[in-house]
Amino acid sequence: QVQLVESGGGLVQPGGSLRLSCAASGSIFSRVAMGWYRQAPGKQRELVATITSGGRINYADSVKGRFTISRDNAKNTVYLQMNSLKPEDTAVYYCNGVVMPGSWGQGTQVTVSS
Repeated sequence: QVQLVESGGGLVQPGGSLRLSCAASGSIFSRVAMGWYRQAPGKQRELVATITSGGRINYADSVKGRFTISRDNAKNTVYLQMNSLKPEDTAVYYCNGVVMPGSWGQGTQVTVSS
């Protein structure tokens, strides 16, 4: 079973940047599309960015132009570079597969506040 460990969150002022990392166990990582999700208090979890095994990328409109997803298959890691952060980006961020999400990790808290 694939295990996912997210890291890199924290408290940042509006306009700031953070880089999230997600380390995955298992040998299938390089063959699956991965995504970054987020869940704000009182809201449903939403998918904000995806990257296929071949590197094709998509973003939710709310983060397009500000967030960049990437992956390093040699390290079984997917990243999310977040720039120009806004208070509405405050959420717990998770990574998981896109087509068949597995068990969720603990996530990493991102708080954007002055």
